Amino acid sequence: MESGWEQNIIYFQPINIVQMIHKHLNDLTVRESQRLFDRASGIQDVTDTVSVILGDVKKKGDTALRQYTRQFDGVDIDEIEVDNNTIKAALDTVPPNLIKHLEVAAGNIRTFHRAQLGESQWFMESSPGIMLGQKTTPLAVVGAYVPGGRAAYPSTALMTVIPAKVAGVKQVVVCTPPGPEGVNPLTLAAARIAGADHIYQVGGVQAVGAMAYGTDSVLAVDKIVGPGNVYVTAAKMMVRNHCEIDFPAGPSEVLIIADDTAEPGFIAADMLAQAEHDPNAISVLVTTSADVAGKVKPSLLEMAKTAKRNEIIEQSLENTAILVADSIDDCIDFSNRFAPEHLEIMTADDDRVLKEITNAGSIFLGHYTPVSVGDYASGTNHVLPTAGYGRIYSGLNVDHFIKKSTIQKLSREGLAGLESTITSLAEAEGLHAHAEAVRKRLS
Repeated sequence: MESGWEQNIIYFQPINIVQMIHKHLNDLTVRESQRLFDRASGIQDVTDTVSVILGDVKKKGDTALRQYTRQFDGVDIDEIEVDNNTIKAALDTVPPNLIKHLEVAAGNIRTFHRAQLGESQWFMESSPGIMLGQKTTPLAVVGAYVPGGRAAYPSTALMTVIPAKVAGVKQVVVCTPPGPEGVNPLTLAAARIAGADHIYQVGGVQAVGAMAYGTDSVLAVDKIVGPGNVYVTAAKMMVRNHCEIDFPAGPSEVLIIADDTAEPGFIAADMLAQAEHDPNAISVLVTTSADVAGKVKPSLLEMAKTAKRNEIIEQSLENTAILVADSIDDCIDFSNRFAPEHLEIMTADDDRVLKEITNAGSIFLGHYTPVSVGDYASGTNHVLPTAGYGRIYSGLNVDHFIKKSTIQKLSREGLAGLESTITSLAEAEGLHAHAEAVRKRLS
């Protein structure tokens, strides 16, 4: 989904979009492979700037928030928290049909994330007299970052706030950049529908610092979630000694696996949708059909000519690759190495391909399941790991908002059954008091 990286530095110089990669998978050069697989975030390039801003926020609090909002957003803010009257007025100005659609999307997101919940507490008897269990507890306060930039992203407010509320988080705060007229009314409406407890009109690095450290106006949080540009991502990484984060994120990306049953026009439309995110967005097609590949490129370029975000699309299409593979297994292997944020599968046997997928943020099966459905309304989450982080991170889900405590309860019989094992291992480690704590109960 839209990552907020549209405010980022453009790392690639614009080139003619007909020079996008289009070749057989086996013919990729080393440089082209590096371009596809080494999707660096650029965090190292901004750490000095981010560190200064975070230090100012930690030291000066609200004063720094106002200063940086004026500097970066060109907006003078008095009250940092958006008051209820402003939120109510925003709800009144948003067209009723959009409110309805936000509520439909919110309902679907809520339903899906409720299905992710497990038992809040459970026990099992592992052997006679030994009861083991687990207790799940929601985090107390969570911060959701909702990007601003070139557009408003009410869908991200839904995606970040609703799972936290479903998990049982008591206080969910939203930070989002203001425009000249304040926070976009649609974003305010979405945050309210999602159940946000506080909404702050502050964005960028300063928002991350405010949520991590707390200020007179902004609650300090236990965890910060949500996408942002390279500065926001760097800030999230740098405050982890104060609060946890969801995962690092970079420019949005899609990889499409297709065979000769796929419709080239659908593929081109989905690659175009990805390209309109921002200049660094990445779209990759890997297909067993040279015919499909050959039809996608001209279709994509033709659509790009009349697209409303043409300037952005022409830049991001330079990050596009159309690759032909010898087999569907080669497509799967490429995808698992790429670990895409979004993976679309358009093949004759989608289920077979799905079974072999090991690394992907969110997976879209079939010819009628574009990434757009997950971005907005199906109910799955669009806050996802990018840049290959799908190898080790899950997309945003209720588990990001809870912690799990293990429980044990033993009878005398149960303790006696473990006495020899515990005392032998404790004494082998030189921790004799540990062994004695067991013997004392059984003497």
